[in-house]
Amino acid sequence: MCAFDFDGTLAPIVDRPDEATMTDRTRLLLTRLAALYPCVILSGRSRPDLLKKLGGIALARVIGNHGAETGHENPQVRSQVSRWKAAVELGIAPLPGLWLEDKGLSLAVHYRQTEKKEEARRLIESVTRGLHQVRVIGGKQVVNLVIDGAPNKGHALVTERERLNCQTVLYVGDDDNDEDAFAAEGDVVPVRVGRKRKSHARYYLRSQEEIDRLIELLVLLRSPDEAGAACEEQRRRKLAEHALASQ
Repeated sequence: MCAFDFDGTLAPIVDRPDEATMTDRTRLLLTRLAALYPCVILSGRSRPDLLKKLGGIALARVIGNHGAETGHENPQVRSQVSRWKAAVELGIAPLPGLWLEDKGLSLAVHYRQTEKKEEARRLIESVTRGLHQVRVIGGKQVVNLVIDGAPNKGHALVTERERLNCQTVLYVGDDDNDEDAFAAEGDVVPVRVGRKRKSHARYYLRSQEEIDRLIELLVLLRSPDEAGAACEEQRRRKLAEHALASQ
């Protein structure tokens, strides 16, 4: 089984989340991969938003809200998040550049647009300290607020592995909310986009641009004909290089 985060993993990080999209090549490779392996997407985005971004790809499961949203959620969770929303909006209003994203089962406070990053982090910490039953997860210039005790990416990853009857799962992510998946029990191959000293991921990609190469390699492992063609192309290239060097 192969599982991926979306933002910063399948798609490059952008200033506005609604503008994030996979490149055409990543979409093509992911489509091919999903035909060869059970593929799951685990994202902090809301599930409906994520489904729009992934439309047309035959995935085994799409899970949003940091592992909590599979399509069968408790409405009481939405009520709790709605109560947080009013308090957070009021609390962050004094600092320009902060904005709140309501994802139904979680909130995200974005501070990428403010010039006062440190002040923004302190303000968000102060505002969230008084919220009831909240778990705060940091991120890349965003602070995520989820229900304490709600399924996280680690829980979701294990559940999907068991549902799909897979022994081993490759998980690729790039942020703090992926650490639960990196540390999930069982046979998990954790790959982080961008190296970080304190991470449960044992492997890493140097940058998001390397995701296509990783997916391509996974496709080749399950596609003998394509693997053979790739080897033949490499052999021809080396012969051509040798011939040129001999001239």
